[in-house]
Amino acid sequence: MKRVLFDVGKELCGECTLALRRFIGHMEGVASIDIEAGKVAVAFDNAKIAERDLLKITTDSLEKLGYPPKVVDHNEE
Repeated sequence: MKRVLFDVGKELCGECTLALRRFIGHMEGVASIDIEAGKVAVAFDNAKIAERDLLKITTDSLEKLGYPPKVVDHNEE
């Protein structure tokens, strides 16, 4: 399992958190999505979804919600 951590600089609103959990959290290969204190952590199976695809989809989704993200960490869990 791999994990990517995004810093969005501020707390996500309730509706944005729910939208992100519904969209990203239900993608094939995504094991979990944790949103707390201006950070979004996504754990995923690299065999089911490529890291570059997950990074692009998550970054695009966060930007559309008004939270410009910075990737701050990639690692294996």
